[in-house]
Amino acid sequence: MKPLMIGLALLVTATTAAAADDPAAKPRTMTEILLASTASDWRTPDPQNTLYMELAAGRVVIELAPNFAPRHVANIRKLVSEHYFDGLTINRSQDNFVVQWGDANGEEPGMARSLGSAEPKLPAEFTRMFSQDLDFRRIADIDGWAPQIGFSWGMPAARSHKTRQAWLTHCYGMVGAGRGGAPDSSTGSELYVVIGQSPRQLDRNITAVGRVLIGMELLSVLPRGTGPLGFYEKAEQRVPITRIRLAADVPESERTRFELLRTDTETFDALVESRRNRRDDWYLNLAGHIDVCNVPLPVRPISK
Repeated sequence: MKPLMIGLALLVTATTAAAADDPAAKPRTMTEILLASTASDWRTPDPQNTLYMELAAGRVVIELAPNFAPRHVANIRKLVSEHYFDGLTINRSQDNFVVQWGDANGEEPGMARSLGSAEPKLPAEFTRMFSQDLDFRRIADIDGWAPQIGFSWGMPAARSHKTRQAWLTHCYGMVGAGRGGAPDSSTGSELYVVIGQSPRQLDRNITAVGRVLIGMELLSVLPRGTGPLGFYEKAEQRVPITRIRLAADVPESERTRFELLRTDTETFDALVESRRNRRDDWYLNLAGHIDVCNVPLPVRPISK
């Protein structure tokens, strides 16, 4: 099950979690955990760090990660405010890997779209250092890619006490800034989203800038490119981007109204356990383990 699904659709696939204190009590299902949640268990994303990417097929909503990639997020916000992405295209759809968008002529001298007042060069932001304000809700499961895994400001993350670094993990739905051979060759003008099975080898090798909250189905079903690395070989195969805007710049009446389950609460801990050990009748054996990329991150609509 993909981790970015909306509210009731996610509840339908509920499994059970261990009861808190009474071993004889029937473990709660994920449906029950979410239905018992309180208003304080949920949050709404910051409109200043939320993007609306408009396609002919619908709207894709992306939450940016300024706590991990502040320079890239600032540049993306600048590019969006100056309408850089409007009219550009999705240029790549590589099976079991990524969908990528930006300027199809970005590498062509004299043809690339101007970055306007956005920065033409940024430092690599593959990791961030530990600090007192680092929000990190650890899950205790073993991970093959990092000493510790968990969630930070609502996004899947990892950390190392040895290096004193933390970073976002390349799970399904995560958004990154494409780069060339040099570590500092990304500007946020070329973005991709993971549509494959968690390419964690990208962790700490590329700047992750956020995650898709709504609309993954519009990206994951795009026809696969037949060129090298899944790039579309013909201009007519590219998918036009009508425009990308900050939610803060969209009238409230036109915004997508939803909220996200917080990842720093006991309710979220119970949800993780419900997925780590699935106890409904279909399962014969408890896994006793969960991958950070397989933890659902519930999104539910808000009634207008």
